Amino acid sequence: MFDRSKRGEHALLIQPHSGRLEEDVLEEFTDLARSAGASIAATLTARIDRPNPSILIGSGKLDEIKAAAEATGADLVLVNHALSPSQERNLERFLERRVIDRTGLILDIFAQRAHSHEGKLQVELAQLRHMSTRLVRGWTHLERQRGGAIGLRGPGETQLETDRRLLQKRVEQLQKRLEKVEVQRTQMRRARVRSELPRVALVGYTNAGKSTLFNALTGAEAYAADKLFATLDPTVRRIAVPGGNVVLADTVGFVRDLPHELVAAFRATLSEAREADFLLHVVDAADPHREERIAQVDEVLNEVGAGELPQLLVFNKIDRIEGSEVRHDAQDGIPDTARRERVWISARDGVGLDLLQSVLGKRLGLQHVSGDLRLPPTAGRLRSRLHQLEVVRGERSDEDGWLLQVEIPIAEAEKLAAADDGAPIRALLPEKLPEW
Repeated sequence: MFDRSKRGEHALLIQPHSGRLEEDVLEEFTDLARSAGASIAATLTARIDRPNPSILIGSGKLDEIKAAAEATGADLVLVNHALSPSQERNLERFLERRVIDRTGLILDIFAQRAHSHEGKLQVELAQLRHMSTRLVRGWTHLERQRGGAIGLRGPGETQLETDRRLLQKRVEQLQKRLEKVEVQRTQMRRARVRSELPRVALVGYTNAGKSTLFNALTGAEAYAADKLFATLDPTVRRIAVPGGNVVLADTVGFVRDLPHELVAAFRATLSEAREADFLLHVVDAADPHREERIAQVDEVLNEVGAGELPQLLVFNKIDRIEGSEVRHDAQDGIPDTARRERVWISARDGVGLDLLQSVLGKRLGLQHVSGDLRLPPTAGRLRSRLHQLEVVRGERSDEDGWLLQVEIPIAEAEKLAAADDGAPIRALLPEKLPEW
C-alpha cells in the first residue's frame, strides 16, 4: 500500500470513451478540474469497448497512464467516469497516486462553493455517502485491530469498522439537521404561497449566467463568476414585472451526468425549481452545444419532478455573438426544443431585460387588458367562457346582444382571440407588448 499524498493539485486527466469522442465532453471535464483548483499536467483518452471490472480501462492503457504521470510529475489522476470503490482502489494501488472519479471531483467543487449552513450540510452529507463505500483506501492503519496493548484492549473492532460506525453516526446527525432546515424552508415557502405571489425559478446549465441575470433583475449581489458551479445556495428575492410582483429564485446549475447523490442531497435547493409556478431556463446563447445543454437540463428537471412546469428559454450572453440583437421568438405550439418560445438578452450588459420582464408578466397572466366588449346574440359561447374565467366586471343586454365590461389577462385574451368566434376580443389586444 502507498501513503496518500496530501498534495494533489497537479492533475492528469483521463477521458474514457466507447466510440467517437465528443470534444465538448472533454472541454467540460477540463473546466471542472480547473474549477476545483487543479492545474492540468496532461490529458489522455482511453477507448473502452468492454469496461474492465477491476480497473475500468485496459492494462496497456494503464501502463501508459502511469508513465505519463511519472513524466509530468502529476500527483493526482482525474477520471471522467464513475468508478466503483474497487476500481478506484486498484487504480490508486497501481498508479501510486490519488485517483478521483467524476462524482468525487464535482463533490470537491461543491465543498468549495457552499457557503450557507444548509449548503455545507448538504455537501457534507453527499461526501460522506460517497465516502462510505470507499473507506478501504491507501491507509494501512484502517486494517489494524484494536486491542492488545495496555489501555487499548477492547472488543477487537478494527479501525475500519470504527470509522464506518462513526461515519454512519455522522450521516444520521446530518440527516436530522437537514430535516429541520427543510421544515424551516418549507414554512418560508408556504408564507410566499400565502402572499399569492407567483414563484419563478431560474434554472439552466452551469455557467449559463443565471446568477448574473438574477442580480440584474433584483439588484442583489449574489456571487457570480465565469466558472462551473459558481453558486450553490438558493437565493430568493421579490421583483416587479408588468402587472405585479413575482418571487424569483436562483438555483444551482445543472451539468451532464449530475451524480444522483447530489440530486438527492440538494433536494431543498432543487425544490425551489420543483415548486415554482414558472421556470426561466437560462441558456448560454454563445455555446455551440446549447441545444444539447437544453436537453440535459430538461432531463434533470424531469428527475426532480419539474419537467412539466411551463418555462421560457432565456438566451443569455448575446454580447458574445456578433450581430445578435434583443428579440422575442414567440411560441408556435410545436413542442420541439428548437421551436420553443425564447427571449434573447445580455444580462451582463443589461440589454433586453425590459423585454424579458414584459414577456414574463404576460406568460404569468399579470398583464391585463380592459374595456367594453360588444357581443352579438350569436356569441353566447364566448360570453359563457368569459364568465367562467371571472373576467366580466359589468354587463347589460339589449336587442343587439350584450355589452360587457371586461378585465382579462393578455395570455387568456390571445387564446380566445385565436378561436373562430374571437373577433370581438381581438379589438381589445394591443398591437405589441406594453413597454416596461
